[in-house]
Amino acid sequence: MKLIGENIHIISKSVRTALLNRDEAFILDLIKKQSKMEYIDLNVGPANSGLDGILAWLASLVEENSDLKISFDTANAKEMRKGLEACRNVSKSVINSASDDDERLEAMTNLAAEFNTNLIALTLSSKTGIPQTADGRVELALDMYETCMTKGISNERIFFDPLILPVSVDQSQAAETLNTITIIKESFEPACNTVIGLSNISNGSPKELRPLINKVYLSLAMGAGLDAAIIDAKDEALIRMVNMLENNTPTSKSDKLLLDLTSVTRDFMDIDDISYDKSDKESNDIYKAALILLNKEVYSHSFTQV
Repeated sequence: MKLIGENIHIISKSVRTALLNRDEAFILDLIKKQSKMEYIDLNVGPANSGLDGILAWLASLVEENSDLKISFDTANAKEMRKGLEACRNVSKSVINSASDDDERLEAMTNLAAEFNTNLIALTLSSKTGIPQTADGRVELALDMYETCMTKGISNERIFFDPLILPVSVDQSQAAETLNTITIIKESFEPACNTVIGLSNISNGSPKELRPLINKVYLSLAMGAGLDAAIIDAKDEALIRMVNMLENNTPTSKSDKLLLDLTSVTRDFMDIDDISYDKSDKESNDIYKAALILLNKEVYSHSFTQV
């Protein structure tokens, strides 16, 4: 599982201020806090209004002060190019992201081919938005895949993002995204990769519930075949869980349940067939969250109290 730190994101007011002011100390602190990641996502949005050249500046800070690989995250192709040109380890970097819109897809695939980078492709377009079904998302993936092939971008460099909607907004889409991951992993030979922005699943949920929802969803997604996740690098419990699942090293009843949940999506099991200690509150909360994320129970902000 490739972990990508999400903590340099322009949506944060403090991060945006630091970027506008080129506050090196602030950014270096955020880079240090993401040292356990394999990649660091540099999300600068459209990179306008005083942010010209920001990705090149960030790339230099990352590479001079860490061993992190870089995910360049902007829809601005000109700014993307500046970041890629400044990156010493560019072949290991990621372009985040393309979509199934002609202009953006052409620009980002051209850059990925020119710099021999990895590419994240979002399963959406301006015409369709985010399709409500797995089949609709896969159709967009197949269309983008054809373009990648014409540019010589190999399968192992393609990461399809099936896009997560918040479970508090439309819980049916949580399971639909898991289905999309499974289908994408089965649709290409050799296999292409999948990636999700994990925090999206818990957007809008109470702060105290977000870590629970995130970790349960990630366990289900890993079972479905997920290859990479953009996560909060400060969530040490989540990072520990990923290592536990990958190494099959449970140390508690709740760890064992999380391992079993990966089997639900990997082996097409029914969650009702899983046994767990109902007297253990943490396991109970995990199981309740899984039922909701698999669209078997109705979500509410108080689901752990029911």
